[in-house]
Amino acid sequence: MMLSRSAERLYWLARYIERTENTAKLVSVHMNLLMDLPKGVEMGWQQLIRINGAEAVNKFYEGNKLANERNITRFLLTDASYPGSLFSSLSAARENIRTTRELLPDEAWQQVNEMYLFAKNNLETIANRRSRVLFLNEILKGCQRFTGLLSGYMSHHHPYRFIRLGRNLERADMTSRILDLASLLLSESRSDELRQYETILWMNILTALNALLMYRQHMRSRIEGDDVLNFLLLDNNLPRSISCCLLEISDCINELPNHDSLPEKLLELEAYVQAIDTHQTTQPQLRGILDDLQNKLGELHKQIADNWFLRMAVE
Repeated sequence: MMLSRSAERLYWLARYIERTENTAKLVSVHMNLLMDLPKGVEMGWQQLIRINGAEAVNKFYEGNKLANERNITRFLLTDASYPGSLFSSLSAARENIRTTRELLPDEAWQQVNEMYLFAKNNLETIANRRSRVLFLNEILKGCQRFTGLLSGYMSHHHPYRFIRLGRNLERADMTSRILDLASLLLSESRSDELRQYETILWMNILTALNALLMYRQHMRSRIEGDDVLNFLLLDNNLPRSISCCLLEISDCINELPNHDSLPEKLLELEAYVQAIDTHQTTQPQLRGILDDLQNKLGELHKQIADNWFLRMAVE
């Protein structure tokens, strides 16, 4: 069995690469969304800060007075003092892979290192919108190459299982945060103008999770808020749905040694998610459920850490 500290570094490597990709995707999709909406519709740049939670909001307003496009994209993409920024996530991923190179294909290190150097050398370009699009596209392609490279080149044994474990927990957490924000669209107090553009907003939420095509193929209906929420929560075959991520996590845990009571806890969490019915839930109730789900995912991370890891990896 691999060393505990190596397992933890692989787990965090996967989480940070997934976080890098998620951040790049969110900013890219939001840029496209705001070009489709008229000024005044309440989906400004500050929504991206809120997705990342109260800690991100507080950190942002420590150094910025205005929540505008320039300040928020700089904060989310390049701010080295914010642990959730794209550059901070990529830097942490690079450090974790640097200390576990013997467990991974050489091409994996090369891919992460090249992404890091590209980001470091092009941080100043994100102030320009056109250059920012090119920057984000390059990062997205790099993250996707890394994920595909590991799937195709690496033996699917314990080291790879810890990578899958980290990737899917990070995915589930981000999806829950995006759905939490999306639930605001169901508020009875939303403006008439926002109601008019709801379909565009839901399409962009699906796009942010790479799920628009799959939604159209499987649902075969017009895009409705409740249907989108249920699809992203409950579809067992959609890679970024909460249920699919939990199934992937369960599969990894069951294949790893010394998993103790974790399979039972996963079954409880899966049952909790399957019991969510957005058609029968008010918007305040749904927000409470999603907040609770984020807390449960945090508890799952702690249980995984307590079960397998030493407190030594770069986080």
